[in-house]
Amino acid sequence: MHVLVTGASGRIGSAVTSELISAGHTVTGLVRSERSAAAVRALGAQVRQGDLADLEGLNAAVRDADGVIHLAFKNQEMRSGDLAGAVAADLLAIDAIGTALKGSGKPFVGTNATLGMVLAGFSGQLTESDTLPGGPRIDAENRLIALAEQGVRSSVVRLPPTVHGLGGYGFVNSLIATARTTGVAGYVGDGSNRWPSADTRDVAVLYRLALESAPAGSRLHAVAEEGVTLLDTAQAVGRQLGIPATPIDAENVGRHFGFLSPFIGLDNPTSSAPTRDMLGWKPTRPGLLADLSQDPAFAAGSTDTRG
Repeated sequence: MHVLVTGASGRIGSAVTSELISAGHTVTGLVRSERSAAAVRALGAQVRQGDLADLEGLNAAVRDADGVIHLAFKNQEMRSGDLAGAVAADLLAIDAIGTALKGSGKPFVGTNATLGMVLAGFSGQLTESDTLPGGPRIDAENRLIALAEQGVRSSVVRLPPTVHGLGGYGFVNSLIATARTTGVAGYVGDGSNRWPSADTRDVAVLYRLALESAPAGSRLHAVAEEGVTLLDTAQAVGRQLGIPATPIDAENVGRHFGFLSPFIGLDNPTSSAPTRDMLGWKPTRPGLLADLSQDPAFAAGSTDTRG
């Protein structure tokens, strides 16, 4: 299968591209810069210059593919506080991809975030059958899933906030950076709120399986660990940096955690049992805390900033 991958030069996108090529697929990565193009070519993929904002170009790229994995998201805008703008751009991109795929029966694998469900009002343990009518990134998920009724084999992979491995940790990258800057590994309250996690390479396998065989309209959870407490995560970061794990007073959360402040206290236990049963997905890599404890990048004073 020839697959178009948006966001192919990112940490997760690179792992997905490598996984697809190893499985015998060919890949074209949609990239914005020469630096990204070089990184994608080094993986053995083809390159197409483009941007999510170029909807006509995106539509044309999709028509040349047998399937699409959509990983790109305007993370810089989100981190600078413009989540609404990033979400709006994602919706337009999904519409452009969907328009090109309607009636084709081709696979379209999109991306959402498990924390986004909590941010939009969900509480309790999240399962694949749980849905919401709308909210940040929820509209994009629902729009993509609805394409199943228009002849597209659509599915959505919900990513945990701590996709780790290959030198990065998702949202925990920001926790590490903040800990270095402030001298404390912070958490909120008693730190008992939980975030699910999975290794990047296990996540890449799930994207491939979704592309190959997920039924139309599937919601999938890329979750290996249902929930690691923020306290445990902060303590692991603190041990590596040689600093204390410290609760942050409620009035200082926004200043201390920056763009993470709306998410930092959310409780997000998440199951992936139906995903494993449906696709035979079996994550095998070490968990988040083991990965943090073994990462040599702490000694070097850096971690991957690509999420």
